[in-house]
Amino acid sequence: MAQSTKLIKNRIKSVEGTKQITKAMELVATSKLRRAKENMERIQPYFKSLKSLATELMKNNTDFSSPFCKSDGEKSACHVVIAGDRGLAGGYNANLFRSLNIKDGDYIVPIGKKVCEYFAKKNVHILTYDYLLAAKVRSGDCMRIAQLIAADYKLGKFGRVDVSYTKFVNVLTHEPETETLLPFVPEIERERKPGVLTIYEPGVEAVFNQLIPQYISGIIYGAVTSSVASELSSRRNAMQAANKNADEMIEDLTLKYNRSRQSAITQEITEIVAGSDM
Repeated sequence: MAQSTKLIKNRIKSVEGTKQITKAMELVATSKLRRAKENMERIQPYFKSLKSLATELMKNNTDFSSPFCKSDGEKSACHVVIAGDRGLAGGYNANLFRSLNIKDGDYIVPIGKKVCEYFAKKNVHILTYDYLLAAKVRSGDCMRIAQLIAADYKLGKFGRVDVSYTKFVNVLTHEPETETLLPFVPEIERERKPGVLTIYEPGVEAVFNQLIPQYISGIIYGAVTSSVASELSSRRNAMQAANKNADEMIEDLTLKYNRSRQSAITQEITEIVAGSDM
């Protein structure tokens, strides 16, 4: 009985030690989440204005032609996939990977350590390994990725480009999302304004082709900030659930410990009384 009591006590200490770790991780994730949300909200208007300008260029020019608007479904696709740098974030990484539709021979731009681990043994082509930490990717990095993608797309290396990430809705809701980057397709039909003529130098197509890498960069950076916020929120929620489970386990084990201890005391008293009667 004494051995059983000791085992329960050691288990309580073990759960308490684990809870200290999960509590610390929850506090760190909560602190970082606030900054990540602010960063995400700050850059949203930037890439929305870029897409609006690119759409205006297309809609207001009937003779418009650009390689970034042409698609070839027979060629491989390029996927920018953004996932987490670490685990212990609930189903954050697994949910994103389940949503992917990637075929053998496609090209991958991985952002986040978990993406590289996921595609390590798959039949895909990795364009670059330079951006393995999603939390450290900045706007300049996204611009270099965009320039690489735009150049290869222009050469016909692949026929479609999309970005897969986790969309941050709120602290409890995160949704896997895939957006098409190229070919560029305007989302909103815009009416031409009569009497308004905009002249672009050196030309509409040249301006559009210069704008596309910036547009791709803005979309990717927005996806990165959304993914980072989603990862931190998922980790916070997972650690919060772990703390709750730890409290329940400690309560249950404490009850078992008290019962075991009481049983041991009762047995000792019984043995003493039995010995005195003899």
